[in-house]
Amino acid sequence: MDKIFNIETLTRESVKKLSPYSSARDEYVSDGSEMLFLDANENPFENGVNRYPDPYQRSLKSVLAEQKRVSEANMLLGNGSDEVLDLIFRAFCEPNQDNIITLPPTYGMYKVLSGINAVENREVLLTSDFEPNVSEILKAVDKNTKLLFLCSPNNPTGNAFSRGKVQELIENFNGLVVIDEAYIDFSEQESWLSGLKKYPNLMVTQTLSKAYGMAGIRLGICYASEDTISILNKIKPPYNVNQLTQQQALKRVKNQEAVEKEVTQILQERDALIEALKSMKFVQEIYPTDANFVLAKVDDANKRYNELLERHVVVRNRSTQPLCANTLRFTVGTPVENKKLIAILKQLG
Repeated sequence: MDKIFNIETLTRESVKKLSPYSSARDEYVSDGSEMLFLDANENPFENGVNRYPDPYQRSLKSVLAEQKRVSEANMLLGNGSDEVLDLIFRAFCEPNQDNIITLPPTYGMYKVLSGINAVENREVLLTSDFEPNVSEILKAVDKNTKLLFLCSPNNPTGNAFSRGKVQELIENFNGLVVIDEAYIDFSEQESWLSGLKKYPNLMVTQTLSKAYGMAGIRLGICYASEDTISILNKIKPPYNVNQLTQQQALKRVKNQEAVEKEVTQILQERDALIEALKSMKFVQEIYPTDANFVLAKVDDANKRYNELLERHVVVRNRSTQPLCANTLRFTVGTPVENKKLIAILKQLG
């Protein structure tokens, strides 16, 4: 980047002036002593969840910080990645004035959130090999362009973007570059977390919904500079991550061996699924994937989707997405589910 990056220049004026809500648990952090808590108007009868949760999820952040080799000050936890993404819009994009850039085909919530927050979404299509079109992206930028969303590995295509192209964008885009790494645990490519110290305009979002198998608890994570995280902390709801979510997430992240074992098995099953798809006559192309799913081009996606549905198999028809005509997206299941899917695919002819 040619200029010195200053997050204050991107932050909404109303957010700069904001004093965050101070909750009862902000004012006191336990030192391990037994305390009499009469500060938060809680029901005093213990049932495991009668107290408000830690608003900054300190125990969970401590473990994540050690595993990811980042500071707790570089981390914001949210009620799923969607809340994290929404907070980014609300902190940095002025409604009916600012704009963002997204790269279809990509995760649909960026567009939904831009609509909710009254922020223009400038779409720059990926290239035919599903890579960012760097020159066209930079051409789309103006003085009101605040955010650039890169989903890598990308959903629905599955591929991780070229590191060279991503680096070029980070270095030449004067807003915040948000890299959505929901599927990074399935990729051989290194996470962009390693770039946080070098690039103050870089934000990386991750989730426990995919590799960690915890979609039901809704836990998303944003990693960014300390200055950027401090702005997001000003506007987040005080207790946005509930006690049960924090407890379950802490248990899971401490059990890395189990997570790694499941990821290994998913990757093995992904390879088996790809090999099986290659033998199907109606499959015309299988796209490279760094995720826990496979995107395949078929002869007639609507027909094949309905045939699978009739046989009680639900996949995702992505044919309405740009560059994805006649494509189906197959999530990798268990070995048993994979065998069932392959057997049914063979029946389709």
